[in-house]
Amino acid sequence: MNHLLDANTLIEAKNRYYGMTICPGYWEWLLLKNRALTLASIAPVRDELTRGNDELAGWARENHGFFHSTTDQITQEAFSRIAELVAHQAPKMKVGAMEDFLSGADPWLIAKAMTTGATVVTHEVLNYDAKRKFIIPNICEQLDIPFLNTFELLHRLEAKFVLPV
Repeated sequence: MNHLLDANTLIEAKNRYYGMTICPGYWEWLLLKNRALTLASIAPVRDELTRGNDELAGWARENHGFFHSTTDQITQEAFSRIAELVAHQAPKMKVGAMEDFLSGADPWLIAKAMTTGATVVTHEVLNYDAKRKFIIPNICEQLDIPFLNTFELLHRLEAKFVLPV
């Protein structure tokens, strides 16, 4: 897998620019790229999405294979490394930031990227001054894991959503 999608990329797409009924081609494109082993997400992201009761939750339930497991030993070990890094930085952060971060899908996404050599796709932005919460790009940069946003991904993979003539 070359790219792993954060939940916020799917939620933002559904809520704003690629609504599921407005741009069904985007969602088909995701599945095509998944079948081509170019992009995916992880089971903890699916778990976050399926807590909802909307179109995206249904899509996540219907496309179980889009979301890869994080229970393998190597991903578990990578998660431990991330937890150590976050614990070391926790005293500089808001109280509870470490627990919030480690209880969500984000560290698992980073861990899976570490073990597969994937690029993390997120709408979070690098912010060296972040103190309120741990953010994906900051952790990725410290671990030398590449990251980009949805629009950079679309350009990189040369996505085209063209209406039939």
